[in-house]
Amino acid sequence: MRCGIHPAGQSRRVLRFEETSRTIPAMQIQRCRSISSRFLGSTCSAWLQCKHAATNGRRRLAPVLQATVVQEADITTSAAAAASRPELPKNFESATAEERIYKWWESQGYFQPDPAAPGEPFTLSMPPPNVTGKLHMGHAMFATLQDIMVRHARMNGRKALWLPGTDHAGIATQTVVEKMLAREGTSRLQLGRQEFTKRVWQWKEEYGGFITNQLRRLGASCDWSRERFTLDEGLSDAVAEAFIRLHSKGLIYRGQYMVNWSPALRTAVSDLEVEYSEEAGSLYYFKYPVAGSEGREFLPVATTRPETILGDTAVAVHPEDERYKHLIGRECEVPLSGGRRIPIIGDEYVDPEFGTGALKITPGHDINDYEIGKRRGLPTINIMNKDATLNAAAGPKYAGMERFAARAALWADMEAAGLALRKEPHTSRVPRSQRSGEVIEPLVSEQWFVRMSPLAEPALAAVAASDIAILPERFVRTYNNWLENIKDWCISRQLWWGHRIPVWYIFPSAEAAAAAPEGRGKAYVVARSEAEARRLAEATHGSGVVLRQEEDVLDTWFSSALWPFSTLGWPKTDSPDYRTFYPTQMMETGHDILFFWVARMIMMGLECTGRVPFSTIYLHGLVRDDKGRKMSKSLGNVVDPLDTIATYGTDALRFTLATGTGVGQDLNLSLERVTSSRNFTNKLWNAGKFVLFNLDKVSESEWEALRGVSLSSPEQLQQLPLLERWGVSLLHQTIDEVSERYDKHDYNAAGITAYNFLWDEFADWFIEASKTRTYGGDPAAQAANRAALVYVFESVLRLLHPFMPFVTEELWQALPHKGEALIKAPWPQRRCPVDATALAHFEVLRGCVRALRNARAEYNVEPGRRIGATIVVEDEETRQALRSELAVVCLLAKLDAAAVRLVACAAEAQGGAAEAGALQEAAASCVSLVVRDGVQVLLPLAGLFDVAKELARLGKQRTKLEKDLAGIHSRLNNPAFMAKAAPGYVEEARAQEREAREKLALVEQKIAQVTALAGKE
Repeated sequence: MRCGIHPAGQSRRVLRFEETSRTIPAMQIQRCRSISSRFLGSTCSAWLQCKHAATNGRRRLAPVLQATVVQEADITTSAAAAASRPELPKNFESATAEERIYKWWESQGYFQPDPAAPGEPFTLSMPPPNVTGKLHMGHAMFATLQDIMVRHARMNGRKALWLPGTDHAGIATQTVVEKMLAREGTSRLQLGRQEFTKRVWQWKEEYGGFITNQLRRLGASCDWSRERFTLDEGLSDAVAEAFIRLHSKGLIYRGQYMVNWSPALRTAVSDLEVEYSEEAGSLYYFKYPVAGSEGREFLPVATTRPETILGDTAVAVHPEDERYKHLIGRECEVPLSGGRRIPIIGDEYVDPEFGTGALKITPGHDINDYEIGKRRGLPTINIMNKDATLNAAAGPKYAGMERFAARAALWADMEAAGLALRKEPHTSRVPRSQRSGEVIEPLVSEQWFVRMSPLAEPALAAVAASDIAILPERFVRTYNNWLENIKDWCISRQLWWGHRIPVWYIFPSAEAAAAAPEGRGKAYVVARSEAEARRLAEATHGSGVVLRQEEDVLDTWFSSALWPFSTLGWPKTDSPDYRTFYPTQMMETGHDILFFWVARMIMMGLECTGRVPFSTIYLHGLVRDDKGRKMSKSLGNVVDPLDTIATYGTDALRFTLATGTGVGQDLNLSLERVTSSRNFTNKLWNAGKFVLFNLDKVSESEWEALRGVSLSSPEQLQQLPLLERWGVSLLHQTIDEVSERYDKHDYNAAGITAYNFLWDEFADWFIEASKTRTYGGDPAAQAANRAALVYVFESVLRLLHPFMPFVTEELWQALPHKGEALIKAPWPQRRCPVDATALAHFEVLRGCVRALRNARAEYNVEPGRRIGATIVVEDEETRQALRSELAVVCLLAKLDAAAVRLVACAAEAQGGAAEAGALQEAAASCVSLVVRDGVQVLLPLAGLFDVAKELARLGKQRTKLEKDLAGIHSRLNNPAFMAKAAPGYVEEARAQEREAREKLALVEQKIAQVTALAGKE
């Protein structure tokens, strides 16, 4: 329903209600009732109309608060129109306004790319947060920066698409559901794969939308109608297609390699899912007996993991180490192994200065040893089961033992055998699973891998050729270093939740399939579906074969690597979104996943589509606490973005994150900075209220004329008075500077520049000076000022909208405006005229005001006292410009207009006195304030303050300074002090003495000046 002002000329109060099909949220109804009570009183109501309605020439409330109001027919048209204007509350009510505004934006389809937009597409793929995720400051940072980018592109007429989605997060999600099942008294294995997967999907449908709703709280203007999930049908098709293409080119293979093994999760995990912590442990020194020496000769070796001794396949020393080089080529016996012999090798990898200089080589359980083993052709012995118990290769005594229990048992046995030398406390970096917390075990395992070197070469070339720009540029070196030394990527995970690897093993019978280790055989086919796999298998192996699909799923990062193009329809390259929006233009993410995600997207994009997936990479830093520490629960320093929003508002948090640091730099977040941003929100709000206050009584025709008012032409600018010309010119400069910062992706500087203009120039000077118009009696000056106020403030709202979308939209809707929403409004016009002369003249005015304010403070002039002054301006043009705005000087400096003179020279200032003595005497009774060359202010001391009170104040100040100076002298004249004091402390005391003397001289000068004035009075 909606209600409206009834046409003027009717003499009755009428409510007109029109049924609509839209269900109005209770919060929005309450908001409208609140507004209607301001217009009509507490007994009347006004109903929300979200749908745009024609105004028929009448003013209307913001579409988001669309509620025009019934008025008495005998009220004049102007008064009725004034009553229909929105009334802003004292403060911006972020707690209710943000949700209301966001729902309205989304309901109107403003987040979707406008097909009629004249500009080129701007596409930004949201880094998909884990479906298990809860909003943290890292999410808040990327959501803020990406929203700034897409809002700016949208306002600049581009077809802006910010494509959102979530990641299925294989390990994290499976872990969450397994814990839930454990609470129910069951397990994944008891349910079986099919039923377990069904339960995970149920969990996802119930809880998976939490993170996206939280992103909405941040104002993320992404196109939710295109929201994707990495296990969506289309994205799953893309994953299978990519796997098949890579496998057909020999870039995917199955083989053995060292992986990060999580014993608790029973799967390989990526480097990103491993966290290192400094932990106290032990360093174990022991004897490695040299074979054939009957125990008389040994190599001293140290390790932090003695249980791995049972998997050693060599002992290495440096080839030039005089202590051991005579042993190179001989053998030693593995302790407690029953006499198993391994070679002593010389290898330059060994640092003779580290530890004992002899290094045990365990290729099966250490990544560095694994590389040495491959290089030297050493065998690999795996002594560990997948649950981190020792296997038969460790020997019958230790087989079946948990790894840490085996460590203790083996060391005790070595002590008993006389092989232990000593055990020392030692702190080392321990790898732990990010998800389950247990110590990661380096393990050689048979897995599926992607051959990375052929993919890395074109990715390196793309950045070298500037097809892709990385911001900040210092990360180019990091990117190149990683790709130049890239290793093959383990893409298989021993999970049930995820993209099951599209490989089917071929067996001649069901019995053979059942007998195959882990269901794998030597023959297999790669296919998009089981039906396709069967056709391929029967084509080569005949009918009747039995197929078993690979049990493993793909690494979550594999599907994420396809994100920029799979979300747009690939491999269907004729899909409208793919044709329109790919390649994307921007990839914004944290610098910590440059390797794990960004580089892989580039490689996969080039391989699968033949084009770079994006042209610019913007890397933001980490959000840390106010002391620069990483936020963590253990430190108790986590700042929850939702709690921050509840206290300070979304706009304040966004502005803090966006302006707190430059590209690629970490942000030390303090709530004091968020408080400062909230104060800025209040400043912006109060500035808007002042503008609306000036429009309160304007006619309907003027209000309509102010919709989209422009002062962007030279002719329009020159018709304005000095104050308005200065404000508009400074705005035009600011628009160009802010726009240039946006173009360079320097969002920190863009936000600060807009902030400085609004606070330091518009609020502190333009608004304050405009009060001479507001409370003056010149209608023409008031009209010009109103136009300038609306033009400047509305433009500032556009500049700030990408940073602070909610408060700017609310204010913009309250102003005279063209269009439905600020989110869709065009960016302010660039390269508009700037009147340099007006800027210079107004700077002189500000200089005079500042000088007068400083003098008032220095002489303790009572705040409410209006004083006289003579302003000397030698340049005729500047003087006339200042004369036109003398009322502004009087208002801002609290001058008595009747006692203010504006003259061309000092002689004229003294009433034309010709004799030098008279000039000198007159000057002695004034304070001369030099503003700049050719401009000064003469401030008569007479009547400026209470002479007796000022003398008393200065006398107290002199007494205190004399006492301070005496104390300093006593120290500097004390031989004992001078003999014992450090040179730096003595120099500091002397500096204090100089400062005290200077202050005392100034006070005595003022006393003399005030005493002389007292004698004249």
